[in-house]
Amino acid sequence: MPIDLTEALAALRDARHDARTLLAECLARAGAPACEHVFLRRFDDGARAAAEESDALAARGLPRPPLGGLAVSVKDLFDVAGHPSTAASAAMSDAPVAARDAAAVARLRAAGAAPIGHTNLSEFAFSGVGINPHHGTPRNPATRAIDGCDRIPGGSTSGGAVSVSTGAAWAALGSDTGGSLRIPAALQGLVGFKGTARLVPLDGCIPLSPTLDTAGAITRSVRDAALLHGILSGRPVDPDARPLAGWRLATTPTFMLDDLDPAVAAAFDRALATLRAAGARIEERALPALQRVTELQTQGGITAAEAWAWHHARLADRGDRYDPRVALRIRRGEAIAPPAYQALLDARRRWILDMTASMRDIDAFLSPTVPLQAPEIAPLLHSDDLFFATNARLLRNTAVVNLLDGCAISIPCEQPGELPVGLMLWAPALRDGAVLGAAGRVEAALAAGAR
Repeated sequence: MPIDLTEALAALRDARHDARTLLAECLARAGAPACEHVFLRRFDDGARAAAEESDALAARGLPRPPLGGLAVSVKDLFDVAGHPSTAASAAMSDAPVAARDAAAVARLRAAGAAPIGHTNLSEFAFSGVGINPHHGTPRNPATRAIDGCDRIPGGSTSGGAVSVSTGAAWAALGSDTGGSLRIPAALQGLVGFKGTARLVPLDGCIPLSPTLDTAGAITRSVRDAALLHGILSGRPVDPDARPLAGWRLATTPTFMLDDLDPAVAAAFDRALATLRAAGARIEERALPALQRVTELQTQGGITAAEAWAWHHARLADRGDRYDPRVALRIRRGEAIAPPAYQALLDARRRWILDMTASMRDIDAFLSPTVPLQAPEIAPLLHSDDLFFATNARLLRNTAVVNLLDGCAISIPCEQPGELPVGLMLWAPALRDGAVLGAAGRVEAALAAGAR
């Protein structure tokens, strides 16, 4: 298992490594075959300058910055000064160069990150699959190492997740509107954290659905997720340190557990058994309002309505340059008139109140992050029906948390040699520290159970 960002920072502090050497290794991996179709543009010179600045501070006996000049990738939605942001779309190929960093990029850079490049994604972040017809689809390196097949990376933060899986970056800045951090993390054996949306500013980020969009990171560990969330939110995270037995955890019997692939069901049940053996209190809690979530997704729901508002002029001018599958989903929003859109927002507010009331006194709910493991890429390229069915399944569980305005984390729960499976811990808004704290205990218990 590669070391995580936290361990790399400790190695810098102890003078066991220097930032320039670690960055050189990341840049070499970014250019290797495993990262084919991952980076749309590279920022090598700027990254080297950040690493050199970190090493120069250490040479003078001064503290390094919090992220130490280490490599972080940036999803091609976030502005990086001096480069265009194109959302991995041919329709944005003439986008102007950004004059300044997006707010999230600026916070990472101020903390000493070395942004190494813009990463590929599902066009305009509108798919959980990760396929991109314009720039190619990154292959899932975690699954390829197990069975040699070319499987989907998950989306929409496809390239970002692969950059972390391959060791090209220690963390990936991405977005999550319906699961776009957690899905690729789950399918690649990584950690993906979606914080409460309002905590991280989205200035300088190409929107999909401003109501549901969230900025966050994909990392290799829960402690790295807490570190990145603290930097991105501007609120250092001090996760609750209760022992595992001190947390009230719950599962809900329907919807989230429906139609699971057998391997996912087995991994989830095994994870629950491992946690109970380690002392976890896990109850079953019905969430009656959960069955109403599909009412909020009629005709594409809030996401389609807001995507149509942003894209309709571009579609009229250059619709032939869109991924047809993305354009189809955006155009669903045209049928949602303003009164219907307002009704969706009102229904969501009522649904959040009902859900939150049912979740009271539970620290975090547990569910599979997605109900399936990563399928092979080729069949999805050739069948629209299979693509849309797979996309809907991938998004089903994760999108609940975005509609809830909640926070959630996906952590690996597969055994060595198995295709990755994600375990999601989730809760209502502003319980970020609790979710991260519980996830840290769960992560440790699962690791101990696997030994």
